[in-house]
Amino acid sequence: MKPLRTKHLVTGALIAALYAGLTYFSAIWGLAYGPLQLRVSEALTILPILTPAAIPGLIIGCFIGNLGSPYGLADILFGTFATALAAIFTRLSRNIRIKNVPFISPLGPVIFNALIIGAEIIFFMGRDAGFTAFLVAAGWVGLSELIVCYALGLPLGLALEKNNILAKTGL
Repeated sequence: MKPLRTKHLVTGALIAALYAGLTYFSAIWGLAYGPLQLRVSEALTILPILTPAAIPGLIIGCFIGNLGSPYGLADILFGTFATALAAIFTRLSRNIRIKNVPFISPLGPVIFNALIIGAEIIFFMGRDAGFTAFLVAAGWVGLSELIVCYALGLPLGLALEKNNILAKTGL
């Protein structure tokens, strides 16, 4: 295996392990699943700005983290799908910057999780849940994501980028 490919694989695996572990850590306080999701692991969703290895890492980490979800298979599938879309968006928007800060990149996780997880929550509420309930659920999920992605994720990404952490590994 080529050294760069090995580094890419190891970086993705490390991100997956961190994401899953931090999701379970958040679950201890009831913050990993449901309308209020202050998952510490969501701070890692900024990492695709630094390396494409973060995309499969986040997807696999989310899949593993959602194995513990009380929403079962639906959360495993739809939560992982939302993370995949968010990771791709983050990677694609990495060069859209204001004063060299990728302010747009964290919006992917906020928007995709709000819409997809908000819809998933409404599905579990039953037939009586209407559009207003969806807006409330999506709003809470989106607000939770916004807090974690911008308060933790963006500073993390900027610190890693400033210190050239991933570049030193050859990625």
